[in-house]
Amino acid sequence: MKFFTSIGILLLLSISFPIRAGDEFCGVTNTAFQVNERITYKVYYTLAGVYIYAGEAVFSSILEQLNGKTVYHVTGAGNSNGFVDNFFKVRDKYETYIDTGTMQPLKFIRNVDEGGYKKYENVSFNKISNTAVTTNGVFKVPACVQDVISAIYYARNIDFRKMKPNDTIPFSMFLDNQVYGLYIRYLGKETIKTKYGKFRTIKFKPLLIKGTIFEGGEKMTVWVSDDPNHIPVRVESPISVGSVKVDMMDFRNRRSPLSSLLDVR
Repeated sequence: MKFFTSIGILLLLSISFPIRAGDEFCGVTNTAFQVNERITYKVYYTLAGVYIYAGEAVFSSILEQLNGKTVYHVTGAGNSNGFVDNFFKVRDKYETYIDTGTMQPLKFIRNVDEGGYKKYENVSFNKISNTAVTTNGVFKVPACVQDVISAIYYARNIDFRKMKPNDTIPFSMFLDNQVYGLYIRYLGKETIKTKYGKFRTIKFKPLLIKGTIFEGGEKMTVWVSDDPNHIPVRVESPISVGSVKVDMMDFRNRRSPLSSLLDVR
């Protein structure tokens, strides 16, 4: 499986927020985001202490109808920019259609171009038969399986107050015609300074699938805003050469006040 590159790291945020299939995490009411929310991130390479601007990613949501159901149509798009674009162009787009009543994905589209590597994937989830239908066949999936984008929006609604440091929370994700059993390790709360400002945050380490630039294991760290929005504000991870840092730089149409923000830079 070819995993994501520098811009695609933003989309790995979805792996950083899990679903615990079969218990209270299977079925939530959305209280974290609203229609027309838009969050912009900037991606930086770090090598020998030097930051290199690599590109940006944008997540946005609108309300639509899909097969008679009201859904959140969420898009995550990433592009390389500047110096990086000259030798490794990235144009990634991920889309998910999430049932507003159950917060479960009904359809997932992946269309990526990463340095000449191209991948298109179209998945329809049947929540009655618990199957995922793709151009390669029909695959059995767990009842609460998520895709890489729907997981972040589902898990933003988890009550993190129930967690204790070092708790591990498993979840299932469908990608590349496979079901992956993953987890995150909750580390507690931390106040951090990002390129946007100073935040009170909730901190995690996700278990990653080994890919082309990311090592497997608990190498990535994710911070989300410690308020009802649970907006990812920073992601850091070592890669094959150097490391990558992703910071939230702009947000629009949030559902609740960003009370975790202590100071704007």
